[in-house]
Order: sequence, then C-alpha cells, then structure tokens
Amino acid sequence: MTPVIDRIFRSFITQGRLDVVFSNGVRRTYVGAPGPVAAMRILAPSVERRLIANPGLAFGEAYMDGLVEPVGCTLYDLLDLLMTNSMGAGHIGEAVAAVIRYGKRTWTQFNPASRSRRNVAHHYDLNGALYDLFLDSDRQYSCAYFPRGDETLEEAQVAKKRHIAAKLRLDRPDLEVLDIGSGWGGMALTLAREYGARVTGITLSEEQLAVSRRRAVEEGLADRVRFELVDYRDVTRRFDRIVSVGMFEHVGVGHYRQFFDKVRTILAPDGVMLLHSIGRNDGPGSTNPWIDRYIFPGGYSPALSETFAAIEKAGLWVTDCEILRLHYAQTIAHWRARFAANRDRVAALYDERFCRMFEFYLAGAELSFRVQGHLNFQLQITRSIDAVPLTRDYMVEAERAATPAPAPKRRARKAKISE
Repeated sequence: MTPVIDRIFRSFITQGRLDVVFSNGVRRTYVGAPGPVAAMRILAPSVERRLIANPGLAFGEAYMDGLVEPVGCTLYDLLDLLMTNSMGAGHIGEAVAAVIRYGKRTWTQFNPASRSRRNVAHHYDLNGALYDLFLDSDRQYSCAYFPRGDETLEEAQVAKKRHIAAKLRLDRPDLEVLDIGSGWGGMALTLAREYGARVTGITLSEEQLAVSRRRAVEEGLADRVRFELVDYRDVTRRFDRIVSVGMFEHVGVGHYRQFFDKVRTILAPDGVMLLHSIGRNDGPGSTNPWIDRYIFPGGYSPALSETFAAIEKAGLWVTDCEILRLHYAQTIAHWRARFAANRDRVAALYDERFCRMFEFYLAGAELSFRVQGHLNFQLQITRSIDAVPLTRDYMVEAERAATPAPAPKRRARKAKISE
C-alpha cells in the first residue's frame, strides 16, 4: 500500500464503508455517510498502481485476473459500493481519465461499416449456447417490460414486444417492416406471426443471421420474414414501419445524424418508427473503458439530448417518448441469476476468466441502472405530423387487445378436519 492509494480511497468513499486488505497485508477501513458496505482484497501491487491512474479499466481487469477478490460479500455488493461512490468527484485519476475519454469519443465511436461488423462480431458472434444459458427462450437481449413488476423473464419479454408493437401502429396486414439490428429474429418473427407484417431483419452478426433464418423456416414464416447481413447505411428500399431494439447503442455518436437521415429516406411519408435504446440521465458522456474493451467495442449509451438533436436535424418528428427506468435493472437481475445457475456450463464453453468477465459485466450493467442514472427510452418517430392519432390512447387499446386475459385463480378447497 502506498500513501497515494490510501489518500485516493479516503477521498473516494463518501458513502458507505469499504474495508480493504492491500497486497502487503495492511488493512484499512474507509467510511462515509450511511450507505452500502463491502470489503475486498488486492493481491498485487501492480493493481494498486493501476487503480490510481485508470480505475475504470484496471478494476475490471484485476477482477478478471483474480487479483481483486470480494471479502465476506458478493461481487455485486462490492460494485454497488464502488459505483455509488463513483458518482462523486473523489477520484482525481478517474476524473482526468473521464475527460480524456470524452475528448476521444468521436474516434472511439467511429463506426464505419467495416468497423461496425467487427464490433458486433466481438460480442454477438460468441457461442450461441452461451445466450441460451441466461436469456429467455426467444433470446431477447434487451430490456424487458414489467407492467406489474412480478413477471417472469419470459412474460416480461413477451410484454416488451407487445408494448413495442402497439407503438408501431400495425393497423393493417402486410405492412412492410424493417427491423434494424434484428438479433436472433424474435421481434421480426413476432411481428409477422402475430400482427401479419412482412418483415425484413438486418444484422451484422453472422451467428445471429444463421439462427434467425433457421427459425423463420422452422416456424413456417420464411415467406413473410427474411433476414439479411446488411448495414443500415446500405438499405435503399422504403418501409411502412421501422423498428430498432438495442441497436442504436452501437451506432456511434458521430453517426447519429447519418442514422436518422437514413431513417427519413427509407421511412414511408406516413410511416412510423419505434426506437428502443439504452440512454443516460446525466447528459453526454463516454463509455466505461472496461466495457469498451471487453464487452461492447465502439458502444455508447446516448443522452436524450444528443438523440433529440440528431432527430431534429434530420427533420423528423418525435411523436412519443417513454422512459423505462428500472425495467432493465430487473431484466439483468434475471440474467444474472440464470448465469449463476449455469456457471459451470459457461465455464465448460469458455473458461474461468470468461466467467469472471461476464459476471462483472452483468453486475455492473444492472447497477448502472440502479445507481448511475442509466435508463431505457422508447421514441416513436415519424416523417409526418399527422402520421399517428392525436392522442396515445390507440397504443393502450392495441396493447390491451393483444394481451391475453389472466387465467382465473382456482379457489382453494377447505381442508377437512378429521375427528
């Protein structure tokens, strides 16, 4: 332990209590206002040095390498404490690193077609069996929707698709729909099967493309849904509806105007788009360096102000905006539980370091929504001022009409008391 790292921890911990065992065996306790409590052990002096200059990257790497360990608590508990305190300004090294990251973000998020494809492959072309171990059966890898709050993951993902479909205003059969970033095909197949749409899904992931095409054939929907390995910039055909779920985070802040200019070009004059994206509540920023390096290269969760500015410049209307605050935190909590239950199977697919990386990613992602101001937003976008009704009642009505009535509860029989 050096005096520098000791001073940094003392200024950094303003909420809660952190107990640290340093690499030389020295123990220190850092206490702020009432808050989370956690403890950790640092196993190498090199980690302490790196935590001074670039903690946003160094801490995650140290955990992956087994050089930082939670003590008497879970990784989630430890990250809860650290991420809560990171919202303050107590770490000068991180403050400087954040300024540098913000200055470089135009380059780090420069995503031409070739780079976008490499970035997508980094995460989405992993072994498909991995995703079956923690996602729902439809492989919805985005924020679910919990109208009651106690839904299962499967129920909440079905509700998410239904919620989005209501906002797309699929008011007649055979509407031509473009799904930008179609994942493993679940949204496109749902819109075709349950709403009579004709859907084109585009992705940059070869793994997702193969799965989506197979699913379309297996479900007898190949005549209504087709999937292509196409960048959004290369789409030229016009569509009645456009949907994009969990893809906008990969566009790159320097490409927002290009994205919405393309939307304006390919959306029918009376068409409707629904954009579903992670966002941030604290204004423009930059991506955590560990997430950028290991999980989503080139990714960024935009502020609404950045998104609206690009939409306005493209000459489009935002006809509805909904903020989903803790829905993604609940979604990821389900993913974390499923991942933990299948950890041995994940380790068999990859290795221990991969498991630690993914655990760190999921715990940090959930906490970013609970304590760091992340959110999800859904924007309904049109070219025309009168493309949708004057009020949003039609959304509620369409969603209710598509929601099955709850099954009646069985009345409990009274137990007979034997004499």
